[in-house]
Amino acid sequence: MRKILLYALANLFVVAAFSQESKTNDKRIAELEPQFEKVLKDWKAVGFAVAVVNRNKVIYSKGFGYRDYAKKIPVTTNTLFAIGSCTKAFTASLIGMLDNNKVVDIDKPAHNYLPDLAFYNNGMTDNITLRDMMCHRTGLPRHDYSWYLFSTSSRDSLVKRIQYMEPTGGVRDKWQYNNFMFMLQGVIAEKLTGQKWEQNIRSKILTPLNMTRTNFSVLDMAKDSDASLGYYIKNDSIIKKINYYNIDAMGPAGSINSSVNEMSHWVITWIEGGKFNGKEIIPSSFREQAISSQMVIGAAFPEQDVPDVFFSNYGFGWSLVSYRGHYRVEHGGNIDGFSASTCFFPTDSIGIIVLTNQNGSAVPSIVRNLIADKVLNLPYIDWSVNRKKVVDKAKAAALELKKNSTSMRKPGTKPSHPLKDYEGAFVNPGYGTMEIFENDDSLFARTSTKIFWLRHYNYDVFEPFEKDPEEGIDTSDAGQLKIQFNMDVNGTIQSALMALEPALKPIEFNKKEKEVALTAEMLQKYVGEYELGAGTARVYIKSNTLYLFVAGQPEYELASLGSDKFTIKSLTGYSLQFQKDEKNEIVSVSFIQPNGTFKASKKK
Repeated sequence: MRKILLYALANLFVVAAFSQESKTNDKRIAELEPQFEKVLKDWKAVGFAVAVVNRNKVIYSKGFGYRDYAKKIPVTTNTLFAIGSCTKAFTASLIGMLDNNKVVDIDKPAHNYLPDLAFYNNGMTDNITLRDMMCHRTGLPRHDYSWYLFSTSSRDSLVKRIQYMEPTGGVRDKWQYNNFMFMLQGVIAEKLTGQKWEQNIRSKILTPLNMTRTNFSVLDMAKDSDASLGYYIKNDSIIKKINYYNIDAMGPAGSINSSVNEMSHWVITWIEGGKFNGKEIIPSSFREQAISSQMVIGAAFPEQDVPDVFFSNYGFGWSLVSYRGHYRVEHGGNIDGFSASTCFFPTDSIGIIVLTNQNGSAVPSIVRNLIADKVLNLPYIDWSVNRKKVVDKAKAAALELKKNSTSMRKPGTKPSHPLKDYEGAFVNPGYGTMEIFENDDSLFARTSTKIFWLRHYNYDVFEPFEKDPEEGIDTSDAGQLKIQFNMDVNGTIQSALMALEPALKPIEFNKKEKEVALTAEMLQKYVGEYELGAGTARVYIKSNTLYLFVAGQPEYELASLGSDKFTIKSLTGYSLQFQKDEKNEIVSVSFIQPNGTFKASKKK
């Protein structure tokens, strides 16, 4: 599952650098162009674009490398890239506008504005505010696999998942990055304004800033005549194109696509106190809060090599650091095939935007720092070399760990059931549905966005490997995620566990038998009374649905699984198997329960 990791290490492969004529040409930054081209080569990136602003003017913008590697089509300053989580500041600003207009109060529970919203417990539901959401202090960890592997086109469906997502901290106890909370801000804005998040951002921000080509979906980006493709590095050596990943439903957290030219308008607005061309776009009171510390991210002590880079806090959709004696406001962005950095120094009136078409890339941060040092007149640091040391050290540590680790795999084991028995739909309400199916003597798992081959590990545990439509199955990244199947006391495969959120116990997906639709006429043969011990069980039809009633118990709705078998919908592990005689008439039923199987004869 290597390719689904959104924050991969930068990768290695040589690409010929290709720079475009700049729209503006600040000589200080132009002196860095040989280094930019070296960064492109050293980090094996396909292309990137950069823009630098001073107060209300763009002083430098230029494209390097290619937006289409195969066709060698160069990057321009108008090339569209996915900006990923740089989107978050747009969404937070929309909430700031609504707060400024008294439509919301960011310090009141979000549940007040979205009554159907529920969190994991009442304490969270009653206390989590929009402010908490905007600065990642709700107590929820990422739960990113929910939207990434189990994608849906419905934001309302994603909102319903939130109540099943377990927290790993109390409200306001600690900073934990969470994309769902920014999606949720977008939904609240939609409910209060009666307009889609995209319409709100377009009318309230993009149009006033003349960001006419900026869009909200890779489906629209693909239609643009100057849009970049996305890339990743395979096996640290081969540049491969990666398909656009559609995250429309999670849009408020990261779906905007833009160019460095248009993003420069956005950064100018923040530098200019929320104004663009003299008109206020972002309320000044909100701007001040958004770029002030709302939550501590971590200690962020200075390192020996760079003692003047320290302090790590979060505002509203912005990260805040002390960069070599200068206050920096910044946010990165990563989504399949693209990485981004948007930053500005409010007291220096300098802004820098770097967009690249490389997955999980170090390029934006390296180029950003090189430019910042130059325009702020700071002593030179080779940020590319520094970052390379960090990456190489991390890789060496990972290899050493792998070398010294002992496999817990039990050799010589086999699955407890025939592979056919594992088939079915496995459901978790906070994530979604995973279909397990057999094909060519192998098990596979299918989510709404991916297909995985399940390689047997030991007993009822399997390792998933992504099946790429073009690349096939890559098994080089083994040993991370595993799927453990569990059975009930009757030996029936009942659930699958996956450790999708590191700080929590494995997420459980319960097997849901595939229901078979039967007409009232077809159900009629099961109707009757059955002698069950000293009592009677009654089976009857109501509203074209079969029901079971046992004295002293509630009414149970039954769902057909075919072959005269029914499951009790409200009870896990309980089912009914009807038996026929030689005349094909129902004569008895077996109640299959966790504590045993009980047979009841049909009364004549």
